[in-house]
Amino acid sequence: MTGFYRRYLVVLFRFLPFALAFLRDRRRFLLFGGPRRLEESVHRARAERIRDTMLQLGPAFVKVGQVLSTRPDIVPPVYADEFGTLQDEIPEDAGGDPRHVVEAELGDELDLETLEPVAGGSLAFVYTVRYRGERIALKVRRPDVKAQIDRDLRVVKGLVPLVSLFADERQQYSLENAAEDFEEIIADELDFDRERSIMAEVRDNLEGNDDVVVPAAYHELSSERLLAMEYRTGRKISDDDAFDGLDVGPHEMAERVAKIYLRMGLVHGVFHADPHPGNLAVTDEGRLLIFDFGMSERLAPTVQEDIVSLYRALVRRDVDGLVDALIALDVLEVGVDRAEVGRVLELVIENLEGRREVTWRAIVTELTTMLQDFPFRIPPDVMLLIRVGTVGEGVCRQLDPEFDFLAVIRSFLVEQGLIETEFQALLEDTWTDLRRSLPALARTPYRVDRTMHRLERGELVVRTEPVDGAAGTDARIGYAVLAGALVVAAALLTFHRQPYEVPVAVLAVVFSLAYLGTSWRG
Repeated sequence: MTGFYRRYLVVLFRFLPFALAFLRDRRRFLLFGGPRRLEESVHRARAERIRDTMLQLGPAFVKVGQVLSTRPDIVPPVYADEFGTLQDEIPEDAGGDPRHVVEAELGDELDLETLEPVAGGSLAFVYTVRYRGERIALKVRRPDVKAQIDRDLRVVKGLVPLVSLFADERQQYSLENAAEDFEEIIADELDFDRERSIMAEVRDNLEGNDDVVVPAAYHELSSERLLAMEYRTGRKISDDDAFDGLDVGPHEMAERVAKIYLRMGLVHGVFHADPHPGNLAVTDEGRLLIFDFGMSERLAPTVQEDIVSLYRALVRRDVDGLVDALIALDVLEVGVDRAEVGRVLELVIENLEGRREVTWRAIVTELTTMLQDFPFRIPPDVMLLIRVGTVGEGVCRQLDPEFDFLAVIRSFLVEQGLIETEFQALLEDTWTDLRRSLPALARTPYRVDRTMHRLERGELVVRTEPVDGAAGTDARIGYAVLAGALVVAAALLTFHRQPYEVPVAVLAVVFSLAYLGTSWRG
């Protein structure tokens, strides 16, 4: 327990200067004074220092930073951008020597003299080794990292109530569940049995697709802290020479990346959630090679449907549909003020329509910025979807700066029958309006007939109030209203079996002439 409190004080001391800076942003002299307005460059410099502090504090805070990079409900965009760069390689011996894990798990199975280091992340290190005459890859969890992360996550949980005291009300709602979300995501990344299962499932789902390669796992060599798989190589997708001598070009590969990830998430419901350039490569055959399934997710069918409904509502500018989808995804509370949210979402759509270029990042930023006044949070599965869209779009636009990510999304959803074409959408909207109008249309002849009957008996009276006390104004307005109403009635009665429209049209002419006469005399 002493170690926990010592670590708590170390972390508190490291982040204290940033906490004071944020407090001064709200009140210049901490307890009084107005808010400070700082240039974006100042915030970016501060975000870089926070990012470096997270890197120095170790794997748990690296993962927390990566998670925060996709939590616009907690951190502003400039900080999210900087935290998203926490992809740096970690020394091999950080968090304990992973070779000890290999020796303990597979010392009798492998020739450890052929073990060669390849790369390291915050939670694991990757080696290659010879097995049955060929080289395979081993992803090995750092031996001490789980204990360190458990301790640091307890520290984060201890800091959340303290941070909440100084947070806005809207941020408090997100912070309440933030520590649990961090724990869930990082625990999933530490479970290599889960990673192996998802990697195998994605590989099976994409089998037969010649455009993509997912390494096969060696189940007999794998465990909860070690993952053995095929050793596949390729050129890093963002390298300048990645497509030299290949039949596939950057634009085609960008489209391939987008459609493969859409298929994983919205068709199969199991997806790789970390498509940054370090996890994507191009093979010598021009195929997309996907590495590292530590950050991955399974989506319930209802969540897949809700994501499609969200996009459909956005495309069709259906504000009620947007609210329904956001509530279904647990982004908004069920009891939220729908009318107020609806007005905000109308502004979101107007702002997006006014942009010269609309991107996935722009949609996410606009939505989260405009919803700041409401209690909302980003659940882990939605957070990972946002990450896939944001990081994936970045990769695609790095390959082709003119790449239209949203156009590919729409094309894919139409191809899969998940949303309608523009013509189908128009037909559906027309049919919906017609169904809603049919009861009223069916009663129209009866209502017109009843109105005509009352008119014949002199029971129909139109009352108006004088305007500006001008004489004759009442009559003019009355004649105009009656003439207009009778013109509409005559048009409707043309569909009736009896020729009621003739006398109604005559009456409309009479009242029109009366209106013109009183206006001329006036």
